[in-house]
Amino acid sequence: RYLEAYWSRWPGIWVHGDWALVDEDGFWFILGRSDDTIKVAGKRVGPAEVEAAALDGTQVAEAAAVGVPDPVKGQSVVIFAVAKPGGDAGAIPAAVSRSVERSLGKPFKPAAVHVIPRLPKTRNGKILRRVIKNVFLGDPPGDLSSMDDLDSLEPIRGLSTKP
Repeated sequence: RYLEAYWSRWPGIWVHGDWALVDEDGFWFILGRSDDTIKVAGKRVGPAEVEAAALDGTQVAEAAAVGVPDPVKGQSVVIFAVAKPGGDAGAIPAAVSRSVERSLGKPFKPAAVHVIPRLPKTRNGKILRRVIKNVFLGDPPGDLSSMDDLDSLEPIRGLSTKP
């Protein structure tokens, strides 16, 4: 199974599913999972880039960015944010939208920013973007066996785009 999953696409090349960048000095940077890539109007961005912009100068402690279907652009960015202790949750959506637009450009300005109490994560602390997206869209969440706190999905379910 390992050989088929990682070595079968191109002979002699390991396909691991991460987006990587090699700089002019030959240093490699892992930018995130390729299956998490958000494509807005033909432009691609990794969720980590959007999340970093969402945190920049805002009252956000942590964020998760996902791409959701958009009839015009293909996908739109939606951000789920956790406020810093004492942060003004009401001010966060506008601040995050401005920060992302300033950092990444108008195409990546979020269609929505939702402030939630905590992000769904694995027991190891990895944010479960796939699960967040599926629950938000009203789709089955998929495998939840590695999830730390199932209750963290409830606020997202309440925002679901499907009844």
